[in-house]
Amino acid sequence: MNPNRRTELLAPAGGPESVTAAVLCGADAIYIGGERFSARANARNFTDGEIKETVKYCHLHGVKVQRAMNVMIFDSETDELARAAEFSAECGIDALIVQDWGAARIIKSVVPDMPIHASTQMSIHTVKGAEEAVKMGFSRVVLSRELPLEIIREICRTGIETEVFVHGALCMCVSGQCYMSAAIGSRSANRGQCAQACRLPFNALGDGSERHDLSLKDLSYIENITALAEAGVSSFKIEGRMKRAEYVAAAVTACRAALNGEKPDMDTLRAVFSRSGFTDGYLDSRTGREMFGYRRKDDVTAAAEVLPELKELYRSEQPVYALDMKLSVQENTPAVLTAECGGLSAEVSGDIPEAAVNRPLTAEYAEKQLSKLGGTVYGIGSFSADIGEGLILPCSSLNRLRRDAVSELDRLITEKNTPHYAIYPDYFEDFGDIYSPRGKAKTRLRIKHRYQLEAASELADFVIMPAEEAPDKPDDKLIIEPPCFTLDEKFSAKLLDRLAEKGYNKLYFSNIAHIALGRERGFELFGGFRLNCANTYSAAQLADMGLKGITASLEMKLHDISALGNMLEISVIVYGNIPVMLTVNCPVRQAAGCKSCTGHITDRTGRSFKVSCDRKRREYAEVYNCDTLYMADRLGEINGADCFDYFFTDESADEIKKIMARCRSGEAPRNGFTRGLYYRGVL
Repeated sequence: MNPNRRTELLAPAGGPESVTAAVLCGADAIYIGGERFSARANARNFTDGEIKETVKYCHLHGVKVQRAMNVMIFDSETDELARAAEFSAECGIDALIVQDWGAARIIKSVVPDMPIHASTQMSIHTVKGAEEAVKMGFSRVVLSRELPLEIIREICRTGIETEVFVHGALCMCVSGQCYMSAAIGSRSANRGQCAQACRLPFNALGDGSERHDLSLKDLSYIENITALAEAGVSSFKIEGRMKRAEYVAAAVTACRAALNGEKPDMDTLRAVFSRSGFTDGYLDSRTGREMFGYRRKDDVTAAAEVLPELKELYRSEQPVYALDMKLSVQENTPAVLTAECGGLSAEVSGDIPEAAVNRPLTAEYAEKQLSKLGGTVYGIGSFSADIGEGLILPCSSLNRLRRDAVSELDRLITEKNTPHYAIYPDYFEDFGDIYSPRGKAKTRLRIKHRYQLEAASELADFVIMPAEEAPDKPDDKLIIEPPCFTLDEKFSAKLLDRLAEKGYNKLYFSNIAHIALGRERGFELFGGFRLNCANTYSAAQLADMGLKGITASLEMKLHDISALGNMLEISVIVYGNIPVMLTVNCPVRQAAGCKSCTGHITDRTGRSFKVSCDRKRREYAEVYNCDTLYMADRLGEINGADCFDYFFTDESADEIKKIMARCRSGEAPRNGFTRGLYYRGVL
């Protein structure tokens, strides 16, 4: 660890009061959301006018401002997003937090010098993933919350700027991979509208009792913050734009104390907000029941006792800068006050002094008046005065000099701390004829087991199957799929090496890291639905990164899919049990244990959601939608598709054949099926 490097403390601000709390309690930077494109759409968020004032206030205090624009966007929103990026640059925002591939492309076109940070919604959790983000133009990577310290350290060793969540809500699902809220009620977590379905009762035991088997305690690494600093983390992030200002004050104060080597007040922090206490999450690679918790009545009532004292933490302004003053008062000449701090100097002139009738002006009196800096960001440093004999300057004149000097220094400091960007508003890209007619869509079957391969191969043009299940002899139809989440990137690399040596050349994947792994080995690259591609600019970006095909986002409406164009082969999922959650902490394993696995969880309405783990390595589990997606009788309504994908899980070969026969006949769906979001869309 570089002893001269100060790790940034980054605080959330869901409204103006939270900005004040964060700044006055010691944050180095804050992150906010505007009225559009924020992954916390239900937070208070900021109007354009408030964004301008927030930037000025923070920059005066030497605090940076990041704006979260970390949502998936559709083509109808690209112009508005470009204007939001342009406005952010004009305000002097220090960085934009981005999830969407196309949004990143647009921002770098409109404001090339604007730093962009890869949101945790991009699910980056390995070295290759971080490196690929940097190649895209991201200056910082916000790492997935599921990482143990050793992986965080490994990514930091590359020299890439990293941001790690150290306190706040811990989602059950890997960020960017949750579709449960959208599937249940059209409120997309990838669009900032998460309804927090996972916080509701879910039972993994199958005994009918009320349990919360998808709800984790809030994460807190505050007591481990020194180890994270030593690992090389660039920024410590506090989650909580939906929470009140007192929470922000408590969290920032606790983090700042820990960073200063003091004991943080975890009791107060726990009282202001927790879900049955805190968890140190995945930092030591543990998972289990002790990580689970939900908001109880006692958690709510505890907050009332600590809120008044927390408000006191940010009630009044505290000095940020030491102000050195020099006063010159000479006969027949306007008084001059020079104020200096941080290498900046403001010189202001005032009234011409008069001859003293009684007491002349003294340096002591002048210092007393000019040192009244309460309510500003300044405290008095050194003071000197050159005052001619027998002169007097009224108290009001001295006060005016002080106010003018402070005002000018405020302007100079704010200007110094505000970045300036070149803006190119005409960002339009000509993608050519992206709407040319397509041929007949191919059929792809995605399977999970080798015993399904023979039947699938008979029925499909291509078969996607797990890389670990792939037979020794490749087939031109086979597309291999590596694990959708693994911390052991060396394992993934060796697995792909073996398959490449055997002659496999097609890769279907879910994570940005696999782009680099596949490209390095010469695979044809086909991106899965988990890449959340929903606009033309995303398709163009992925094509530039070497992809041949992409599966359209499951959160797109049918009429938007054709807009993705011909830059990539476009696949559309038309049948299957779709994973709505990807989690490192299996809800069934923590509740019942693997030997007593029920294979599902049940919500409070009695709906059953299948749960399946990766079995061999048990690094992750998937929760599947309670209803099966079925669009086989509506294929004629899907324009712009090169492939129709059919997803299978544990069906037998005979079951796959029967299902595909129904699908090919155009049979209407039976009970327990859904049209997904292709018609109703998402918020």
